[in-house]
Amino acid sequence: MNRYHARVSTLTRTATGLVTQPEPRSIGSFARGRQLTSGNFLFAGYLVRSDAGSIWEVPVPAARFEEELHGCTWLDDLAALGDGRAREATRAWVMDWIRRYGRGTGPGWTPDLTGRRLIRWINHALVILNGLEKPASEVFFRSLAQQTVFLSRRWSSAQPGLPRFEALCGLIYAGLSLEGMERFVPGAVKALGRECGEQVNIEGGIPTRNPEELLEVFTLLVWTADALHEAGRTPHREHLAAIERIAPTLRALRHNDGGLARFHGGGRGLEGRLDHALAASGVRPRPLQGLAMGFARLHGGRASVIIDAAAPPRGWVSRDGHASTLAFEMTEGRRPLIVNCGSGVSFGETWRRAGRATASHSTLGIEGFSSSRLGAGGLIREDEKLLLTDTPSDVRYQLSSGPAGMGFQAGHDGYVKTHGLTHIRQLDLRFDGRELSGEDTLAIVEEEDKRQFDAVLTQNRLQGIHFTIRFHLHPDVDAEVDLGGKAVSMALKSGEIWIFRYHGKAQMSLEPSVYLEKNRLKPRATKQIVLSARAMDYATRITWTFSMAQDSPVGVRDLDRSVPYLDDLTSEEEPE
Repeated sequence: MNRYHARVSTLTRTATGLVTQPEPRSIGSFARGRQLTSGNFLFAGYLVRSDAGSIWEVPVPAARFEEELHGCTWLDDLAALGDGRAREATRAWVMDWIRRYGRGTGPGWTPDLTGRRLIRWINHALVILNGLEKPASEVFFRSLAQQTVFLSRRWSSAQPGLPRFEALCGLIYAGLSLEGMERFVPGAVKALGRECGEQVNIEGGIPTRNPEELLEVFTLLVWTADALHEAGRTPHREHLAAIERIAPTLRALRHNDGGLARFHGGGRGLEGRLDHALAASGVRPRPLQGLAMGFARLHGGRASVIIDAAAPPRGWVSRDGHASTLAFEMTEGRRPLIVNCGSGVSFGETWRRAGRATASHSTLGIEGFSSSRLGAGGLIREDEKLLLTDTPSDVRYQLSSGPAGMGFQAGHDGYVKTHGLTHIRQLDLRFDGRELSGEDTLAIVEEEDKRQFDAVLTQNRLQGIHFTIRFHLHPDVDAEVDLGGKAVSMALKSGEIWIFRYHGKAQMSLEPSVYLEKNRLKPRATKQIVLSARAMDYATRITWTFSMAQDSPVGVRDLDRSVPYLDDLTSEEEPE
């Protein structure tokens, strides 16, 4: 139906010009812009080097690569570069898209991609129009009108969540900016308000529990609210209320280094995007009570710890959900220390599935099992096999704070069905942020769980239930086994030294791991601390600590930051 409506929309009356142009708010990358004009095209984790005159002639290695091309967010990168070559590429590549796909062909005619594309075309319209002859300008406006009409007919077919927000915000942008398209604004404003009420919950979260996706939704809502205000219109009350709810949640999900916690398919977020959106929203910081979209935050000194304290998403929103219940990340100042592996979507289906497993997160896992499981085989549809269907049904938590620091205690029943065991985790962050102590317990909570535990123990010939506690380290952390195998020392690039120790019947090892980032060409090699043990009794407990070395200074001047995009084009680092 998208193709049909795309072709029908070519019959619409053209827009004659811009009523107003919203202030460009999207943030691009100077480095990525320079690489684009040099013939290096990095999208969806694929790098294609091409001397083609047009971005639409670049060989397409995967569908996700092509989708990112048609969303046209690369216009932000060309704008960040801003030189003559970038401006010429902006004009030429947009007009070439119209020549190739403007009659409703190609993969770009989906509501979400069209909304994303319209926002960028309107944001950068002055650059595109500069130097165009009148016939070419008319072609440009005709295409804008066609895409606007297409959105007015097809926005409701977009999947609820970020895709539908992109479609509606693009429709509002176009209706406010283009002459003759104003009639679409009232209905789109009302629909956007309804989506905000349905998709943004009282905690300021969204069903996918993906922090980076929440940032994208928030950014779109802030941009659209500002555009409506500038045009003398009032956003829907649910629209404004959603912005008020999301802002404190995003602040709670931000580590001290400025990046977002990486859970449920989300990354750190584009550099500067979060700060810019929060500032533009005008929502003042305020204390957040309880969880933020199911995540708990501990902070002290220069350290921040963010923990997944709720069950993962279920149903259609769990397509990129991870089995990460009670996993945590820790950042010291500007330096991430403990991380999760991240989303492997950019690196193929094998990496995608691996990144979703409990073993790819900094938490406890029973060997051969994740705390949440994907859809089983059999008669279910192929796409349903990517959904989380067996997740913890009971996740309880308690937060505390006092002069000594902040504490977190929680448990989940993700292993009760399979092993009769409940995972209980306690974390305590000292007030100065220089020590994080933890305790992980596998225990029988209900009397009826003993039968399941005993059955599994018998099946294992009384050898116990093997489990591991994993702490994945950021690639910039230099780690080595210390104190005769009783500890691990970790050096951050800031010069700070951290020491890991543990107590309990476990074996410690330092093993290879990976760090997955969607803008990288390949997974980055890193390490993980692994505690291996066996549950033999109705309660098995392991305690551990991350402590800053006593001679580490209280204040650190840490200003060095790398540019990941440029590093990736030259690095040959491979995971082991």
